[in-house]
Amino acid sequence: MCANDSIPVFDQGCKRCHRLSSFLDDVSQQYPDYYARPVPAFGDPDAELLIVGLAPGMHGANRTGRPFTGDYAGILLYQTLYDFGFGSRPVSESHDDGLELKRCRISNAVKCLPPQNKPVTAEIKNCNGFLRAELDTLPENGVAVALGKIAHDAVLRAFGLPLSRYRFAHGAEHDVGRLLLLDSYHCSRYNTQTRRLSEAMFRDIFRRARDLLDAGS
Repeated sequence: MCANDSIPVFDQGCKRCHRLSSFLDDVSQQYPDYYARPVPAFGDPDAELLIVGLAPGMHGANRTGRPFTGDYAGILLYQTLYDFGFGSRPVSESHDDGLELKRCRISNAVKCLPPQNKPVTAEIKNCNGFLRAELDTLPENGVAVALGKIAHDAVLRAFGLPLSRYRFAHGAEHDVGRLLLLDSYHCSRYNTQTRRLSEAMFRDIFRRARDLLDAGS
């Protein structure tokens, strides 16, 4: 299915959220070498798997311009993608390091850096049309992996599904129509260091995603 003609997958100049736009202006002045703009998705344009995170991190994607690049969360994510055949390299260092993703793309529920990494509900909803358009580019029987409850809820909103009917839980699988949604705890420093999310737990999610895609093809 193609993306909705009326809603682009991404808008580099988006100013829909005044708080986020103003915050990015302040960050750009404080860190003139940072990317400090809405961050586009990264990966295979013909992806069957879409990974949905929360939002760009201050010194990660907001600095580099690539999701999960330059921050702690990206260490486990990109190593895991490499291990399961979705990435050409186990480390993502910069937007121009030559890394390529295969069958896979990474995006965020909110494309702009939020203060304290906490977008408000209105900002998540403002950005949801972009996520909906991106999900529409996946083929029938594609897979979306939601990293955390905010990403999980954003995918449900994109499909117009009631949040109360699809409970977030690590390892949960949800049939959302033309796609399957897999839930994972976010690979944040807090979750991994407190052992809420272990490396083995995270790897299980992507093993399952790969198996589903292989079975579908």
